[in-house]
Amino acid sequence: MLTSPEAVAAILGMAIVTMAVKASGFLLADRLPRDGFAAAWLRHIPGAVLAALVAPAVVTGGVVEAIAAAATAAVFILSKNLFAAMAIGVATVYTVRLLVAG
Repeated sequence: MLTSPEAVAAILGMAIVTMAVKASGFLLADRLPRDGFAAAWLRHIPGAVLAALVAPAVVTGGVVEAIAAAATAAVFILSKNLFAAMAIGVATVYTVRLLVAG
């Protein structure tokens, strides 16, 4: 199978841009503030992004999503472990959907 020069150039160009974006993140990480308001704000970004991704599914979903959201919130409140809460939320959605469908 032959690959056109345009496809190879596009793939190489995308690889270079991807590596440049990743390298710039590593280079800029040393310049980020370690304390103060900006540092606190940056620490909250991952949770805010996660909430923004999950909130539409919870709001527009049905009973299954409400049960999973409640289980996730309960685990996080009790354990303060975000990974455990996310794992329980995914497992709850999976289990309840299996029970409802089966």
